[in-house]
Amino acid sequence: MSDATNDVPADEQTDLSSDTEDFAQSMADSFSSFLLALREIAREGAVGSAIPLLLLEISQISLAGARLGAQRDFEPRQEYQPDVGPESDLDELRLRLAEMLDNLDTYSYVFDPYVPEMVESQLSDDLTGIASDLEVGLRHYREGDVAEALWWWQFSYVASWGNLAGVALNALLSVVAHDRLDNEFTGESDDVAAANEMLDEGESLST
Repeated sequence: MSDATNDVPADEQTDLSSDTEDFAQSMADSFSSFLLALREIAREGAVGSAIPLLLLEISQISLAGARLGAQRDFEPRQEYQPDVGPESDLDELRLRLAEMLDNLDTYSYVFDPYVPEMVESQLSDDLTGIASDLEVGLRHYREGDVAEALWWWQFSYVASWGNLAGVALNALLSVVAHDRLDNEFTGESDDVAAANEMLDEGESLST
C-alpha cells in the first residue's frame, strides 16, 4: 500500500512516528479483513459454518480494539470530522445476516454491567453497526488521514463498537456452547440409559 499520508496536504498532516504509522497499518489490515470476511460469510448464507467463523472474526477485532484502548489518546487533525463522502449502504449486508441467522438473530444482554439492565438486540444489526464504524475509519485512512482514522477507531471503540463486539462475541459463544455441550449431555444421557438397560437385563438373567 502506498504512503497513507500522500493524499493529505502537507500543511494539514499531523506528524506521526513510524511506530504509529505501523500501528495504523495493522489496524487498517485487521478491519479490512473483518469487513471482507463478514460480507463473504453473509454471501455464503450457511449458518452452520457462519457461527464459528463469526466468533473467530469478532475475537480478532476485539483484540485489535483492546490494542486501541491501551494506546495513548489519539487526537483528531481537525476540530470537526472531515467529510469522506456518504456512508456505505450496508442494508443488504444486514438483511443477509438476519436471514441467515434466523431465530439466532435476536438475543439479550446487559449493556452496562454496572447498571444491570437487560437489552434486546439483533446480531445482524450489531454486526452491521460494527462494520459501519470500522468502515468510516478505513475511509479516513484510505484518504491519507491516518491521525483521523486512529482517532475515530479509538473513539468509536470506546463509545460503540467495542461493547457491541463484546456482547456479540458472548452471544456467538453461547450458540457454540449450546451446540457442543448440549450434544455432550445428550450423549451422556444415552450412555446412562444404555447402562441401566444392560443392568436390568443382567438382573433378569440372574433370576
